[in-house]
Amino acid sequence: MTDLRASSPVPTLTTITVRNPADGSVAGTVPVDDPDTVAAKARALRDAQPQWEALGAEGRKAWLLTMQDWILDNAEHLTDVLQSETGKPRTEAAMEAPLCADLLKYWAGNAARFLADQHPSAHSPLGKVKRLTTVYRPYPVVGLIIPWNFPLLNVALDGVAPLAAGAAVLLKPSEVTPLSAVEFARGWSEIGAPRVLSLTTGYAETGAAVIAESDCVHFTGSTATGRKVAVACAERLIPCSLELGGKDPAIVLADADLERAAAGIAWGGMFNAGQVCVSVERVYVEAPVYDEFVAKLTDEVARLRQGQDGNKFEFDVGAMATHAQRDIVQRHVDSAVAAGARVTTGGRPTGVGTFFEPTVLADVEQSMSCISEETFGPTLPVVKVADEDEAIRLANDSVYGLSASVWTGDLARGERVARRLEAGAVNINDALANGFSFSLPMPGWKSSGIGSRNGGPDGILKYCRSQAITSPRLPTQSREINWYPYSRRKTKVFTGVIRAAAGRGWRRIGRTPRQS
Repeated sequence: MTDLRASSPVPTLTTITVRNPADGSVAGTVPVDDPDTVAAKARALRDAQPQWEALGAEGRKAWLLTMQDWILDNAEHLTDVLQSETGKPRTEAAMEAPLCADLLKYWAGNAARFLADQHPSAHSPLGKVKRLTTVYRPYPVVGLIIPWNFPLLNVALDGVAPLAAGAAVLLKPSEVTPLSAVEFARGWSEIGAPRVLSLTTGYAETGAAVIAESDCVHFTGSTATGRKVAVACAERLIPCSLELGGKDPAIVLADADLERAAAGIAWGGMFNAGQVCVSVERVYVEAPVYDEFVAKLTDEVARLRQGQDGNKFEFDVGAMATHAQRDIVQRHVDSAVAAGARVTTGGRPTGVGTFFEPTVLADVEQSMSCISEETFGPTLPVVKVADEDEAIRLANDSVYGLSASVWTGDLARGERVARRLEAGAVNINDALANGFSFSLPMPGWKSSGIGSRNGGPDGILKYCRSQAITSPRLPTQSREINWYPYSRRKTKVFTGVIRAAAGRGWRRIGRTPRQS
């Protein structure tokens, strides 16, 4: 099992050398943990977790907010480390630390309310003599396996909620970009927090060991690897949530503001060099505005500045994470062109590191691999459609269903179209917006996942086991009416109460309705 979207070799090594994909320079090294090392870390987490849970949501809140302070105080250093292992532009790298701080604040501030005991009403008169309570208890150890595209932010996106719930977290970052997670774990240690966050680094064997030692697993990565994670969790009868691949469509209707649509889709497709699970990867444009939109989108993408950024915020698009990922992009572009698509800008690797030119493909057909397969790179294939119905049909013609966007001048129409799309999230006249809205779920439909990220209470309760507790409201008798010994009289009373609550009409009192 690997947490890469594009598979990589798994050499037999004791350390991993991390390189900057922009220029190949060495960014750092991390150890390769074997299964025994992972098991030892999990045991230590189990020992520490009960006291962490016992702190309660308010006690844990103090530590999460202290970690928030540490993140903000060290934001520049974290951005440097992140850039060194990803080759991102400075602006995109600089976003991750404050977003981590925002997530820490969100879960710290809301966990107590989300985890509070629930007291549902009894469904029948018999139940009203009991006080009903639902309690939420965390899984002791949550295994977290994250990918390389947002190596710091993904730690917070999926790791803060289980900590806020009272779980211990066993964190395995991608072998491609582990250094940001190392920094996060260092911060947790530096603030003196309880030792309920443990980092483990390595390749597939390490990831498999994380699953073997956890009580609940969240995985973010490719659909192919997600299936393997799901099977491994099923074999152990432990729950998992999976945030997997996407092939997110954008629908541009003829009444859209084309300037905004072109600018938003350019950003939604090229952000992080297209290496975002919710990147715009397919664009469907109504025929009356197709040519005008393609021209505007081409202008937007052609103006993007690409290169290796220092700390001067000079570039818009950075490197791709791996050579293997760059090769997938090349294959999709070459295949589309061979089948009749037209490159309006870009279309080639730059020849430096893993950079691939931001690319727009026009005259694309639904059957092309750049439409049917996840690209995860800086390409925007554009398809002409006759009308709204065809756009929806083609947008839904995919094994993926993570998110989508609709661009229109009529918001009511946009919401109507959104409700017909087979996607876990739909943004109207915007791109990636749901990913920054922590109170909304980030679910994956079809092959895009199981469960969801964020989403208010659901985002933290997925790391908990629910427990039902009943207690008497009234002074107790020596025996309940439905206990032994049975008798005709007690049975008639007991079932009579149930019938009175459950039945309708004459059936409430056990009579047969009169026949007319």
